[in-house]
Amino acid sequence: MEYLTNQQISEVFTRFKAQNPEPKTELVAVNPFTLLVSVVLSAQATDKSVNKATAELYKTVKTPRQMLSLGEAGLIEHIKSVGLYRSKAKHVMELAAQLCQKYGDSAGSVDFSVFSIEKLGKFPRTREEFMELSGVGRKTANVMLNVLYGEAVMPVDTHLLRIAPRMGLSGGTRPEQIEKDLLKVIPAEFLQHAHHWLILHGRYVCTAKKPQCQTCLICDICPKNGL
Repeated sequence: MEYLTNQQISEVFTRFKAQNPEPKTELVAVNPFTLLVSVVLSAQATDKSVNKATAELYKTVKTPRQMLSLGEAGLIEHIKSVGLYRSKAKHVMELAAQLCQKYGDSAGSVDFSVFSIEKLGKFPRTREEFMELSGVGRKTANVMLNVLYGEAVMPVDTHLLRIAPRMGLSGGTRPEQIEKDLLKVIPAEFLQHAHHWLILHGRYVCTAKKPQCQTCLICDICPKNGL
C-alpha cells in the first residue's frame, strides 16, 4: 500500500478547500433535534432517501415531545422507505423520550434560522452525552459535534472506510483506526471540514464501482490503492 506524504496530504485538502470552502451536511433538518433524528436515520441509508422521507415529517414534528406524540407507528409511516426503518423508529422514540427526561420537552428545538450555541439551551454537548441516547453510536455523535458545534472530529462512514485506504490516508479497516489515522495525518487547519470533503468526494467522485479518476481533483496525487 502506498501512503501520501504530509506535503501531499496538505495539497489534497488545499484543493478540496479551494473547490468548496464551506462544505455542509446534505441532510436537511430544521433544528438540532431533527438533525439528530436524520443522522440516526441515515445509518446504512443515503442522505437523499432520508431527506425525502423527512420532508413532510419535519413540517409538524420539530421537538422530542412532538415526536413522542406522533408515536412509533406514525413515524414508521413517514420513514418506511428508509432501510431498517422499524428499528430506527424504535431508537428515535427512545431517544426522544430520553431527551425529554434529561434535557426538557423542547431539547434541541431551536430553529436553525435563529440558532446559536448560546441559545440552544439544554441539549447534549459531549460525545459521551450523545452516545447515551438510543441509536447513537460514535459516528453519529461525531457528526453532531462537528455539524452542530463545529468541533474538529472525524465521523467515519462507509465512504471514508472505502476511500481513506484508496487515497493513501490510512491503512485501517475499522472505523476507529481510520478515525485515529485521519486525525493524526490531516493538518489541523483542515480538520473541521475534512470529513465533509471526504464524504462528498467518496459520494460523487471516488465512488465504489466507477471512480471518476479522469475528472478527479486530486488524480495526480492519489495513489489509487486497490484500483
